[in-house]
Amino acid sequence: MNGESNSYFSVKHSFSAYLVPWQEGQALPSDNELKALLPTGLKLISEVKAMEASCLLQLRNLDDEGRTVVDYLKLQSKKIDLVLQYVLEQQSHEGEKCEGESFGGSGVRLICPSPLQVGRHYRLTLHIKEALISLLCIAQCVAASPIDAQTGASGYLCALEFSQILDEDVEQLVKASLNIQQKQLQERKKAKNA
Repeated sequence: MNGESNSYFSVKHSFSAYLVPWQEGQALPSDNELKALLPTGLKLISEVKAMEASCLLQLRNLDDEGRTVVDYLKLQSKKIDLVLQYVLEQQSHEGEKCEGESFGGSGVRLICPSPLQVGRHYRLTLHIKEALISLLCIAQCVAASPIDAQTGASGYLCALEFSQILDEDVEQLVKASLNIQQKQLQERKKAKNA
């Protein structure tokens, strides 16, 4: 995160992640270099999201009749995002696949088949299907510990903090974590009242 040490809220939620060790001794990429690392599918999703955000921002000033148009455009945007997510899921991914355990604007916790090296940087690709997020960043492993076999799971729980991530991706993750937490709270409330 460009040297900043912001701490954001994190939410428990399942997602897919792919890790490739960052070459030791190699400098972390700048924002422009990080954008250049994006595979074609992630570039496309990033450009579509930027265009829709710009368009929807301009349409917010419309009166009540314009709200119908905005709602329709949001629906069309969501359909495009779903198609792009599906296409990305079908592509082969570079790196070790890990299951996401939680995420937020500062980093992620992953369940990995093998332990990550604490202190090492990794190129991290995240796919959070329910939030329609796919992004690439550089993250540093800050903790790795074996998962208790008594829980029925195996592998290692690894915490990673973002070292280099685009500001718009942090914004997406923060919004998604809050939206998912809100849905989880609503589900708990319904279950409690049932």
